[in-house]
Amino acid sequence: WVQLEFDSAYPVDRVVWGRDRDGIVQDRLAVNYHIDGSTGGDTWFELSKSEARLPFDSQSGETIYYFPPEDTEQGRAARQTLSEIENIEKRRAALAAAPKAYAGVFGEPAPIHRLFRGDAMQELEVIPPDTVAVLGSLELPVDATDAQRRLAFANWTVDPQNPLTARVIVNRLWQYQFGTGIVDTSSDFGLNGTPPTHPELLDWLANDLIANNWSLKNLQRQILLSQTWQQSSQPNDRAHTIDADSRYLWRYPPRRLEAESIRDCVLMATGVLDLRLGGPGFSAFEVELENVRHYFPKKDYGPDDWRRMVYQTKIRQEQDSIFGSFDCPDGSQIAPRRSRSTTPLQALNLFNSRFMIQQAEMLSKRIKENATEVNEQIAIAFEVTLVREPDEFELKAAVEFIEQESMEAFCRALLNSSEFLFVN
Repeated sequence: WVQLEFDSAYPVDRVVWGRDRDGIVQDRLAVNYHIDGSTGGDTWFELSKSEARLPFDSQSGETIYYFPPEDTEQGRAARQTLSEIENIEKRRAALAAAPKAYAGVFGEPAPIHRLFRGDAMQELEVIPPDTVAVLGSLELPVDATDAQRRLAFANWTVDPQNPLTARVIVNRLWQYQFGTGIVDTSSDFGLNGTPPTHPELLDWLANDLIANNWSLKNLQRQILLSQTWQQSSQPNDRAHTIDADSRYLWRYPPRRLEAESIRDCVLMATGVLDLRLGGPGFSAFEVELENVRHYFPKKDYGPDDWRRMVYQTKIRQEQDSIFGSFDCPDGSQIAPRRSRSTTPLQALNLFNSRFMIQQAEMLSKRIKENATEVNEQIAIAFEVTLVREPDEFELKAAVEFIEQESMEAFCRALLNSSEFLFVN
């Protein structure tokens, strides 16, 4: 036996056997032992014994613990300590785990051959990486590395001499602001597309974009501060006869908002729009799991559904039950430009859907919380929906309508008005 004496009392929370620390003996380890402890040398109590040793399960890799009974103070303390250790280890593992993403397998590109009549089994000479000849050349050798190819293509894309990139960007932004681009076939600038209505304007804006270091903010400012964008949308009989679609911009062409903008404007008017950036999105469906997923439109809506619609999870071949009817493509389609239809389903969805009824009630509650007199309530309703004050006729008609129906019905009518749904 061996007796160890210390200068003061120490807590003993573990006993560790060490084999051959001095490098002399390699085949000796105590396997049958009994260890006692004492604070004064008179009374001894058990600290550990070989039967309670922590064995290692070589198959599962898990450590098996033996504790004193749970009804003892030592047993409860030991289990509490183990629980704290496990929680700390879980937190440590979570913090140590770095985000992972599949970024692809990197390697040099294989040689590309010209094929005889397009037959992949009949390869002809090796051809270098390049663009369409009519648009210039990358001037790369056949054995150019992947990095060289990517860099050359990027430089060619933003080269001031490239006739397409700046024009395409300008045309897309013009399309977002006016509903139709200067070239209305925004994905086809070739002979199969339509020619630009204002080619000199398209070239000038493209050159201005390049000159300002490709600043989209500056380009937006140029468009939005122009007299063309700020002009009235009032019709003119003579001009309407010549150019009914206002392709030559004799007035600002009015258009209905897109599906996403309609929904976000409704939420903004009712005061519940969640403007948080990033993070997980929301779903417009209730999911029923079977062999496959079945999607059903939601019947109830809460704060989790009040984020901007850009955060809505898109389901392929499934449409939002309310705003999907507003020419909003599903996740399986590419739509460089959306059509704008007018159907009865659109009006019914905006007037009778549970979402719109809920939002009308919330708008009514918001208004009543900020004013008690009917005229003041009507003024607030016009301000948060149409961003203006009501005129005398509108105020009188609104008072009569609210007295006959309700404030909720009045709010629903405002959210369905053309002035709210259209950009004029």
